[in-house]
Amino acid sequence: QVQLVESGGGLVQAGGSLRLSCTASRSIFRMGWYRQAPGKQRELVATITSGGIPNYADSVKGRFTISRDNAKNTVYLQMNSLKPEDTAVYYCNARDIFATMFWGQGTQVTVSS
Repeated sequence: QVQLVESGGGLVQAGGSLRLSCTASRSIFRMGWYRQAPGKQRELVATITSGGIPNYADSVKGRFTISRDNAKNTVYLQMNSLKPEDTAVYYCNARDIFATMFWGQGTQVTVSS
Protein backbone atom coordinates (compact mmCIF):
# COMPACT_ATOMS: atom_id res chain seq x y z
CA GLN A 1 0.00 0.00 0.00
CA VAL A 2 1.14 3.56 -0.76
CA GLN A 3 -0.18 6.72 0.84
CA LEU A 4 -0.04 9.94 -1.14
CA VAL A 5 -0.14 13.37 0.49
CA GLU A 6 -0.88 16.29 -1.79
CA SER A 7 -0.35 20.01 -1.31
CA GLY A 8 -0.76 23.09 -3.41
CA GLY A 9 -3.69 24.07 -5.56
CA GLY A 10 -6.06 26.96 -5.04
CA LEU A 11 -7.51 29.86 -6.97
CA VAL A 12 -5.53 31.77 -9.57
CA GLN A 13 -6.28 34.13 -12.43
CA ALA A 14 -5.82 33.08 -16.02
CA GLY A 15 -2.19 33.36 -17.02
CA GLY A 16 -1.01 32.70 -13.50
CA SER A 17 0.97 29.85 -11.98
CA LEU A 18 0.55 27.23 -9.31
CA ARG A 19 2.68 24.36 -8.05
CA LEU A 20 1.36 21.04 -6.81
CA SER A 21 3.35 18.64 -4.65
CA CYS A 22 2.71 15.04 -3.74
CA THR A 23 4.73 12.89 -1.36
CA ALA A 24 4.51 9.11 -1.35
CA SER A 25 4.98 6.93 1.73
CA ARG A 26 7.62 4.90 -0.10
CA SER A 27 9.60 4.79 -3.30
CA ILE A 28 7.51 3.88 -6.31
CA PHE A 29 8.11 3.47 -10.04
CA ARG A 30 5.90 6.13 -11.56
CA MET A 31 4.24 9.19 -10.10
CA GLY A 32 2.14 11.85 -11.65
CA TRP A 33 -1.09 13.80 -11.85
CA TYR A 34 -4.52 13.28 -13.30
CA ARG A 35 -7.40 15.75 -13.24
CA GLN A 36 -11.17 15.63 -13.35
CA ALA A 37 -13.37 18.56 -14.28
CA PRO A 38 -17.07 18.63 -13.42
CA GLY A 39 -19.03 16.35 -15.72
CA LYS A 40 -15.91 14.97 -17.36
CA GLN A 41 -13.84 11.83 -17.04
CA ARG A 42 -10.57 11.79 -15.17
CA GLU A 43 -7.70 12.43 -17.55
CA LEU A 44 -3.94 12.17 -17.46
CA VAL A 45 -2.03 15.43 -16.99
CA ALA A 46 1.57 14.31 -16.59
CA THR A 47 3.61 11.43 -15.22
CA ILE A 48 7.26 10.81 -14.53
CA THR A 49 9.17 7.62 -13.89
CA SER A 50 11.76 7.06 -11.20
CA GLY A 51 14.33 7.43 -13.98
CA GLY A 52 13.05 10.91 -14.76
CA ILE A 53 11.21 10.19 -18.00
CA PRO A 54 8.19 12.51 -18.29
CA ASN A 55 4.96 12.15 -20.21
CA TYR A 56 2.50 14.99 -20.79
CA ALA A 57 -1.00 15.39 -22.10
CA ASP A 58 -1.01 17.43 -25.31
CA SER A 59 -3.20 20.05 -23.65
CA VAL A 60 -0.51 20.96 -21.09
CA LYS A 61 2.70 20.56 -23.09
CA GLY A 62 4.81 23.70 -22.95
CA ARG A 63 2.88 25.05 -19.95
CA PHE A 64 3.26 22.41 -17.24
CA THR A 65 6.47 20.84 -15.99
CA ILE A 66 6.62 17.68 -13.91
CA SER A 67 9.65 16.89 -11.80
CA ARG A 68 10.58 14.45 -9.10
CA ASP A 69 12.81 14.22 -6.04
CA ASN A 70 13.44 10.51 -5.50
CA ALA A 71 15.17 11.08 -2.17
CA LYS A 72 11.94 12.63 -0.86
CA ASN A 73 9.54 10.39 -2.81
CA THR A 74 7.96 13.62 -4.00
CA VAL A 75 6.63 14.71 -7.36
CA TYR A 76 5.99 18.32 -8.35
CA LEU A 77 3.79 19.83 -11.03
CA GLN A 78 4.64 23.40 -11.98
CA MET A 79 1.69 24.86 -13.83
CA ASN A 80 2.26 28.07 -15.80
CA SER A 81 0.07 30.05 -18.18
CA LEU A 82 -3.00 28.56 -16.57
CA LYS A 83 -6.28 28.67 -18.46
CA PRO A 84 -9.88 28.45 -17.21
CA GLU A 85 -10.11 25.03 -18.86
CA ASP A 86 -7.41 23.80 -16.47
CA THR A 87 -9.94 24.10 -13.66
CA ALA A 88 -10.40 20.67 -12.10
CA VAL A 89 -9.67 18.49 -9.13
CA TYR A 90 -6.10 17.30 -9.52
CA TYR A 91 -5.26 13.83 -8.22
CA CYS A 92 -1.81 12.57 -7.42
CA ASN A 93 -1.22 9.11 -8.86
CA ALA A 94 1.41 6.49 -8.25
CA ARG A 95 1.96 3.22 -10.06
CA ASP A 96 4.23 0.38 -9.02
CA ILE A 97 6.04 -2.09 -11.27
CA PHE A 98 3.02 -4.42 -11.15
CA ALA A 99 0.83 -1.62 -12.56
CA THR A 100 -1.06 -1.24 -9.30
CA MET A 101 -2.42 2.30 -9.07
CA PHE A 102 -2.68 4.45 -5.96
CA TRP A 103 -4.49 7.77 -5.64
CA GLY A 104 -4.35 10.87 -3.51
CA GLN A 105 -7.46 12.57 -2.19
CA GLY A 106 -7.37 15.35 -4.76
CA THR A 107 -6.77 19.08 -4.62
CA GLN A 108 -8.88 21.74 -6.30
CA VAL A 109 -7.37 24.04 -8.90
CA THR A 110 -9.58 26.89 -10.05
CA VAL A 111 -8.54 29.30 -12.79
CA SER A 112 -10.66 32.41 -13.14
CA SER A 113 -10.99 34.27 -16.42
